[in-house]
Amino acid sequence: MNFIRRPFSLFFVILSSLFAPFVTSALESVDFYQVKAKDFGNVLPVPVFETQPSEIYYNVGKVIGYANAVGDAIANQDLNRVTFESTVGALDDLSNEIQLTVNRIYLIKETAVDEAMRDAGTEAIKRFNDWNVGFGYREDIYRAIQAYADTKPELTGEHAKLLEETILDFKRLGFHLPQTTRDELELLQKRVSTLATDFGSNIRNATAVLTFTKEELDGVPESFLSQDGIKTGEDAYSISANVTWHYITVMENAINPATREKVFIARYSLAQAENTPVLQEIVELRCEIASKLGYGSWFDFKTEIKMAKNEKTVRNFVDDLIDGLDPKFKAENAIFQKMKAADVGDPDVTFDLWDWRYYRNKYKKDEFSVDTEALRKYFAYEQCLNGMFAIYERIFGLKIEQVESPYKWEESVTMHVISDAATEEPLGFFYLDMFPREGKYNHFASFGIIQGKQLDDGTYQRPVNALICNFPPPEGDNKPSLLSYNEVTTLFHEFGHCMHSLLTRSEFIRFSGTSVPRDFVEAPSQMLEYWLESKEVLDTFAANYQDPEDKIDGDLIDKIVESNKATVGGHYRRQLTFCSIDLELHGPACRHGDALDVIESSNAVFEKVLFPVPEDTSFVTYFGHLTGYDGGYYGYAWADAIAADMATVFEQAPGGYLDEEVGLRLRREIYETGGSRDMNESIRAFLGRERSLKPFLNNLGIETE
Repeated sequence: MNFIRRPFSLFFVILSSLFAPFVTSALESVDFYQVKAKDFGNVLPVPVFETQPSEIYYNVGKVIGYANAVGDAIANQDLNRVTFESTVGALDDLSNEIQLTVNRIYLIKETAVDEAMRDAGTEAIKRFNDWNVGFGYREDIYRAIQAYADTKPELTGEHAKLLEETILDFKRLGFHLPQTTRDELELLQKRVSTLATDFGSNIRNATAVLTFTKEELDGVPESFLSQDGIKTGEDAYSISANVTWHYITVMENAINPATREKVFIARYSLAQAENTPVLQEIVELRCEIASKLGYGSWFDFKTEIKMAKNEKTVRNFVDDLIDGLDPKFKAENAIFQKMKAADVGDPDVTFDLWDWRYYRNKYKKDEFSVDTEALRKYFAYEQCLNGMFAIYERIFGLKIEQVESPYKWEESVTMHVISDAATEEPLGFFYLDMFPREGKYNHFASFGIIQGKQLDDGTYQRPVNALICNFPPPEGDNKPSLLSYNEVTTLFHEFGHCMHSLLTRSEFIRFSGTSVPRDFVEAPSQMLEYWLESKEVLDTFAANYQDPEDKIDGDLIDKIVESNKATVGGHYRRQLTFCSIDLELHGPACRHGDALDVIESSNAVFEKVLFPVPEDTSFVTYFGHLTGYDGGYYGYAWADAIAADMATVFEQAPGGYLDEEVGLRLRREIYETGGSRDMNESIRAFLGRERSLKPFLNNLGIETE
């Protein structure tokens, strides 16, 4: 699962569920690009990171004080002389000033090496979130915004959209309700905000280290077992179930089912004690909030501002996919069960969820000669990174260069600049923090730090972004980090989010880059995953790190694609399980006022949609998307459908996936526009037609008329 961490903005916390690479011989300084940006009327800011806990607390307090003063100015103006600039424009300006501090501190909270800095970041974000909820409920500011709306200004484009969505923000906060109800909502929102921060911090801090003998890890590659920190004794190997690449490597390769079961249970019980009561309360409070606001469910509340619009549409979409995949899912499981039966000598043996990754991987090896571990030699991290940069440069008309970073929160972090290749206009900076360490955010995500925005002085503020990933680290000086095919796919996906952030041209921060409906935000990145099904694309960078002339055979690429499609039933039913858990926790219980046990309910979904899980496991306590993508996990599947359709434009182009004309159209119509216009309009502009579900359904093996 990949995740894009959307930046903070006013009302965001409330309304979104609270929430050694490319090197040249000499690196240019950051100053060089900052000066160059001025030639294009741009500002290219560089974050100044806090280095002491006291600085974190001081700067959050400072930005809150500033925001209160701006809020007072908006509220106290003459309501007979309000303007766009003094109301909704002023709020967007304030959102920018807030993000310049809070996004940076959120990143520190998730990545700082020093535990004291992470803890300070957590407490500071809690303070900010609590303040932000209260600020959103300021009636005096609402009166000023409404006074401007009452003038019925003749606005167009982004200006009209900004006013419309700002007014909707206040409705979604309950400003159409009595004051006593709004007061209750404010307290509930503050509580959910605090709990959501705790939920995420508990996930980040959760660990589960299991020790096995070499025999118990039979089948696990020696290259993995020889990694620093894994071999911890003469015949002792420590596996961290909370480290994703540890977990997947063992689950895909360990022959002993008892080993797989043990690692699975550890993974699916992470943060159980800490997060079970937290999530239980979050879900109950969300239902109460939705009810007070007049929505049928939290899901209805969250989808109102997305492409899907309501829970019913999402439920039909998800249920139809579950049903459509059922024949393929059952056929795949029958094959895997027979494989397990043959291995253990019991024709009636149960096929469990902790067997799925292993037998899917084994099936790909046996039937398609696709050995995911053997493929790693073609995907050395640095050559993948450089190759990906070259591909994105080509199709989007860009130039990507590493620069000297004025600050690193960890030694391996690097900083890069993206420029337009034709004009040399600097478009933004990004950081790469790519390998795991203790206390660091433990999945894969794109973090916005500074967003694109037109400033009052006429200059344009270019964005800054960070990719926070957890790829296998290099093995000493002699062996580089070697990625799996799926990890390369993740790299392309996450950098797609980075592109979406940095290429923006939106006037207002509210619509900058990835600030689009959550059920679309994954589509541009998911589309770029199709590039890795093309030999033409892979040949530009994928080669044996010990023998550059050794490329991946074209037939093998076809087999990779074919093997993925042959096992897509289980893969996608797993994704739809997560969608269904989100629906279960935020739909029926809200509607009927039922007391819902989050663990029991989510485990029941696993049994219904995928496989039964042990009763004492609690996948949802480690399911970080429930505070950020709550009421929205379906967005991955929804966006997948759009991405599959968008990919056909490249497939049908003269230059295929490397077609520069189509790439430029994608940049102009999707990346640059961000959320500044209706998403359906942007999709139509890129496709040149209405969108279709057929490519997506065909990829899933679901027949269409």
